[in-house]
Amino acid sequence: MKEYKLTESEAKVADLIWQNEPIGSGDLVKLCKKEMNWKKSTTYTVLKKLCEKGFFQNENAVVTSIINKDEFYSIQSQQFVEDTFGGSLPKFLAAFISSKKLNEQEVKQLKKLIEDHKEDSR
Repeated sequence: MKEYKLTESEAKVADLIWQNEPIGSGDLVKLCKKEMNWKKSTTYTVLKKLCEKGFFQNENAVVTSIINKDEFYSIQSQQFVEDTFGGSLPKFLAAFISSKKLNEQEVKQLKKLIEDHKEDSR
């Protein structure tokens, strides 16, 4: 699995793009100036890095995602479980809920998730 990691500044710009895409690169510069008081050169440097990492593309001065926010967080979650729990989802869930009781709704939601994602055993 390819590693997808973002620096803090890359994550800020990525969130702005995901919230506003498609977004013109000039509009992104204005947004970064407003939100983070960045210079144009800083925004373009970070955008270039995000494009090189395969998260976004900047074609004809319009920035769009290659990997959307949900895909990114899914990959991050999978990497965390792999790195921390040897890829074992049951070990992750056991650690996650070890100090917390689940209410009835949470139990139902988890059962539904498991059922919806169960491998077909034919």
